[in-house]
Amino acid sequence: MQRRHLMQAGAALAVTPWLSAHAETYPDRPIRMLQGFAPGGNADNIARTIGQEIGKALGQPIVVEAQSGAGGTLAAGSVARAKPDGYTLLLATGGHAVAGALYNTLPYRTVQDFDAVSTITFFPFLVVTTAESRYKSFADVLAAARAAPGSIAYGTAGIGSTHHLAGELLAKMAGVQMLHVPYRGDSASLTALLSGDVPIIIAPPTAVLSNIKGGKLRALAATGPQRWPGLPEVPTVAEQGVAAYDVRSWAGVLAPAGLPKPVLDRLNAEINKALLLPSVRARLEEMGGEARGSTPDEMKTMVANETQRWSQVVADAKIPKQ
Repeated sequence: MQRRHLMQAGAALAVTPWLSAHAETYPDRPIRMLQGFAPGGNADNIARTIGQEIGKALGQPIVVEAQSGAGGTLAAGSVARAKPDGYTLLLATGGHAVAGALYNTLPYRTVQDFDAVSTITFFPFLVVTTAESRYKSFADVLAAARAAPGSIAYGTAGIGSTHHLAGELLAKMAGVQMLHVPYRGDSASLTALLSGDVPIIIAPPTAVLSNIKGGKLRALAATGPQRWPGLPEVPTVAEQGVAAYDVRSWAGVLAPAGLPKPVLDRLNAEINKALLLPSVRARLEEMGGEARGSTPDEMKTMVANETQRWSQVVADAKIPKQ
């Protein structure tokens, strides 16, 4: 036992000079930032927006790579396996915590196998219906659901999506039964709403805002704790009878666990500086989000809490694990 402890201590001493030298020269080559969704989507655009600015500050380019598939878990697995040297980062979204709740097995541990760097942006979902709908408010939807349990259907981007879990949590907290109708992505659920296949959908602002402004859709509620600045006239779910309801998705940066603290601190500082720039804030707001950074500990705690919350929702709603 004593010999093993001595060997571990010796290894730690050997690594310490490397960490110090590494931190002093970091970064000396381009940094990869993986994101787990299609090129050109929200995650990709967020990664490029923040990556461009922190790359300028660090003096090395941030190369954004799309490694799409399996709800973002392929990219997360690649980052979890990477060397913790600050040259491989993950643009994670709220789906990272959802995957931790939904998948039976993953090639990584959702919380423990990553160092949290900083959050970047938060955004709510919108509960939306058509302009001609008989539902004029979300309170009308709740009243109809209470009058005829299970008769009100809502569409989402798919089984196990954050949208879906948001709907299940909403039904539980409101004490109503609603029928979930999954589609293959936001575009498909929007098409179903416009064609009359479902009376309401839950979707991110970017997926529905143009149709709201064009007069085809009506937003009934925002799922965050405050009204969404993009549609300040639309009340929150909590304002309409479901107290304390708060569901927002997010994006932030994760790194492989074991990142040298000076490197972690540098990345955190540069991300938070970038989030103060008016151009970055405006771009994130265009994508429906609120720019907001964090400390590493704050983000780590948030991911852990989100994973726990969604695990409970999956269990309560008896959503099949994947």
